Amino acid sequence: MIHSIIKDRPTKLFIILGGFFIANALIAEVIGVKIFSLEQSLGFKPFSFSLFGRHGLSFSLTAGVLLWPVVFVMTDIINEYYGIKGVRFLSYLAVVLISFAFLVFLGAIKLPPPDWWISSNSDKGVANMQSSYTAVLGQSNWIIIGSLVAFLVGQLVDVFAFHRIKKATGEGKIWLRSTGSTLISQLIDSFIVLFIAFYIGSNWSWQQVLAIGTMNYIYKFVVAIILTPVIYLIHARIEKYLGHDTAAAMKKQAMGEES
Repeated sequence: MIHSIIKDRPTKLFIILGGFFIANALIAEVIGVKIFSLEQSLGFKPFSFSLFGRHGLSFSLTAGVLLWPVVFVMTDIINEYYGIKGVRFLSYLAVVLISFAFLVFLGAIKLPPPDWWISSNSDKGVANMQSSYTAVLGQSNWIIIGSLVAFLVGQLVDVFAFHRIKKATGEGKIWLRSTGSTLISQLIDSFIVLFIAFYIGSNWSWQQVLAIGTMNYIYKFVVAIILTPVIYLIHARIEKYLGHDTAAAMKKQAMGEES
């Protein structure tokens, strides 16, 4: 039974794409606690500009943005060959697994550590391992809720936009339906997470939400455009792996047509 499942190329491809999709979503949630300077990472001096009444802004981004564009590209690839049901299944599964992961993190944080472990890395500049462990894995409830809601809403919007664009443009123009749906969904995702996590969950003003959300979206917009050639490369590899006839039948079925 297992051998026949693995031997079936469409099933094997779904497992590979689904595993990569969920792994990236989970990793993005975990590494998102770190903030990095985009300008300094590229070798530039940090910018300082004003937006929506907020001054001294620069591109200080959560490390999670490094992977979220990849997640949304994977969404479009899965959408292309497995349709709305395939993306929804993986999206719901990802939310459940990410929630489970954070519950495990919370349980691990609550475990009482021995005294020797707390100071075990003091020579490396980590005075309290328990505090550091908690700071990295113990994200606030509002941030977790905000990121999960934003992820799920963004996924559902991406699926809807993808299919509407494809129905309007046909089989061609892969760049338009993939990049276009990503840009639409990322716009919504960028603001939902900040609204829930920091406007509701903290004391951010509307101006802060709009300013930081706009900066995050600018980054995601640029990355989505840059990743467009990658979409064509992945499509070409999948078509070669599945075979033209199988791939064509899967794409028709994904759009709700008779194969």
